[in-house]
Amino acid sequence: MTAAAKQLVDLRGIEKRFPGVHALKNVRFDLMSGEVHALMGENGAGKSTLMKVLSGIYQPDAGEIFIDGKQIQIHGPRAAQDLGIGIIHQELSLMNDLTVAQNIFIGREPRRAFGRLDEKALNRQAKEIFASMNLSLSPTARVGDLTIAKQQMVEIAKALSCRSHILIMDEPTAALNDAEIAELFVIIRRLRSEGAGVIYISHKMHELKQIADRVTVMRDGEYVDTVDAAAVPVSKVISMMVGREVRDKAPTIPDLSAANVALEVKGLSRGREVRDVSFSVKQGEILGFAGLMGAGRTEVARLIFGADPRDAGEIRVMGREVSISKPADAVRAGIGYLSEDRKRFGLATGMTVRDNIALASMFRFTGSGGRLDDGGMKKTAQEFIRRLGIRTPGDGQEVRLLSGGNQQKVVVAKWLLRDCNILIFDEPTRGIDVGAKSEIYALLEALAAEGKAIIVISSELPEILQLSHRIAVMCEGRLTGFLPGGAKTTQEEIMALATQREPAMQPVGEDQ
Repeated sequence: MTAAAKQLVDLRGIEKRFPGVHALKNVRFDLMSGEVHALMGENGAGKSTLMKVLSGIYQPDAGEIFIDGKQIQIHGPRAAQDLGIGIIHQELSLMNDLTVAQNIFIGREPRRAFGRLDEKALNRQAKEIFASMNLSLSPTARVGDLTIAKQQMVEIAKALSCRSHILIMDEPTAALNDAEIAELFVIIRRLRSEGAGVIYISHKMHELKQIADRVTVMRDGEYVDTVDAAAVPVSKVISMMVGREVRDKAPTIPDLSAANVALEVKGLSRGREVRDVSFSVKQGEILGFAGLMGAGRTEVARLIFGADPRDAGEIRVMGREVSISKPADAVRAGIGYLSEDRKRFGLATGMTVRDNIALASMFRFTGSGGRLDDGGMKKTAQEFIRRLGIRTPGDGQEVRLLSGGNQQKVVVAKWLLRDCNILIFDEPTRGIDVGAKSEIYALLEALAAEGKAIIVISSELPEILQLSHRIAVMCEGRLTGFLPGGAKTTQEEIMALATQREPAMQPVGEDQ
C-alpha cells in the first residue's frame, strides 16, 4: 500500500441469517487501494457469505456498505459489476459448450451492424487479456475440453475483462501448479501497483507471506482480528482460524518389511502421457505421487482405475494379475478412486449423504423385485457418519450442503463400504480448510493403519511430505525416482526429480 492509498471498501456490522443459521454476526472488513487483503477462516466461517454480500448475490439483514467512500446498497451482481467489483468464485461458473472467448465476454459481446456478433473482435479482445496474463490459450478452444487449471485461468480472465478495481478471488490457486500460481501472483501484483484492491481467500497458508499485505480472520460467522501479513506467524493465523492447535508434523513411517504388496504396476503406458511406469504399494503404506502439472500423475491413477485405456502395462492386486478395462473392473478388484474433481466424478451432489454412501454398493441393499432396503441404507450411513466424523445434520442431508472436507469423507465412506483395500486419493484436500485438512490427514493415516494401501496425488509439496511413507516423483509421463517420506526428504529434492526429464539410471530410493 502506498501513502496515498484510499479506502475502496468498508463493511460495518454486517448481519446475515438463513433458516436455522446465523451466517454473519456483526462482521466488519475493509479494503484499501493498492492492497491485497487476505480473508481467512475455516469452511463455514462466513468468508464466502460475506463476499456474496459485497458482490450483490446476497442482501444483508443489517449493516452498512461503503464503496469508494459512499454508502450504497448493492441490489444485485450487475450493480456490483457497475461499481467495479469483480468476483472469481471457488466453484467454476463456465459454460462448457461455449468457447473461451464466449465465456469471458458472455452478455458483453462486441457487436457489428444489426446486432450481429463480431467473432473477430471477440477473439482479439480475449487474446489481449491472455497476453496481459502471459497465458497461452486459444480463444476458440471449447471450455469443456480444458483442464480444471485452464478453466480457472479463464475465470480469472473473465473477471479482469470487466476492468474491476475491487477484485475478489475465492481460492484462485486451488487448481493451479507452481508455475501458474507464480504467473497469477505477477498479475495480482500488477493490479495492486495500478491501484486496485484484491480480496484474497485461500486455504494455502504459505501464500499469505507471498502475496498478502493484511489478513483478516473469521470464525463461526464472526470477525476475529485483522493483522499485518508480514509480521504475524502463520501458526498464529491458524490458531485464530480454528481456535485450537493443528497437527503439522512429518508422518511416523511404519515398519512394512513383513507387509504384503497390495498393488503392483509394471510398464504402464499410454502415449506420451504415461511412459513405462512401474511401482508397488504395500498394505498399510501411503505412497505419495509428486510432480508438476502435466507430469502424468492423474493419468496413472485413471489408467489403474480403468477410466482411460492403456497401451501397455500389467496390474497386480495381492500378487494376482487383474484385467482392468473399465472402472467397474477396478472396483471389483478392490480399487477405489477419489477424483480431484469430487463434485463432478465422486458425488451425486443433489442426492443425500445416505444415497451417496450406498451409491457404489446398491446391490447390498437391493432385494427381490428391485426394492431398496431404506432401513439398511440408513443404518449403514449412520455407522459411517460416526466412524469418519462426518459433520451433517443427518444421513438425509443433501451432499451439496456439506463443507468440502465432509464431502470428501462421504466419498471415502462410499469406497470403504464397497470394501476397497486400495484407495487412490487425487488432490484429497483441494478446496478444504486447514482444520478439515488435519482431519483428512488423520483419516488417511487411520486407514493405512487398518492395512489399506493408499496412493496420494497432491500438488502441495508440504502435504506430500506430511502424509507419505514413500514418495514417487514424475516428470513428463515418467517416474524419475523414489524418495523416503517425511522429515528425511526436502521440497528441493522432490523438485529436482520433478524437473528431471529422464529417469536416472538408478533412481533415488528405487521402488521396493
